[in-house]
Amino acid sequence: MNIKMNHIDGTNKGNVALYALSTCQWCMKTKALLNQLNIEYSYIDVDLADEKDQDEIVEEIKKYNPACSFPTIVVDDNYSIIGFDEEKIRERFK
Repeated sequence: MNIKMNHIDGTNKGNVALYALSTCQWCMKTKALLNQLNIEYSYIDVDLADEKDQDEIVEEIKKYNPACSFPTIVVDDNYSIIGFDEEKIRERFK
């Protein structure tokens, strides 16, 4: 996928990608928690991407989350956390 994602500096805990929506309160909570935990991650607000790019992003998300719900966190292309699950996020990045 060649979509430009926003990068947030922090502690490297693997390749962390967050797929979010700009208007989603759970997505905002997820970003805030990752920031609070000082996790390095990249994210994209899918609703703000070009329509052509949105299709490509949705196909990428479906590999990890067939329901394509938000937020979706993908770690190292092999582990995903679906939705705002504070306990799972804290456990994964402790």
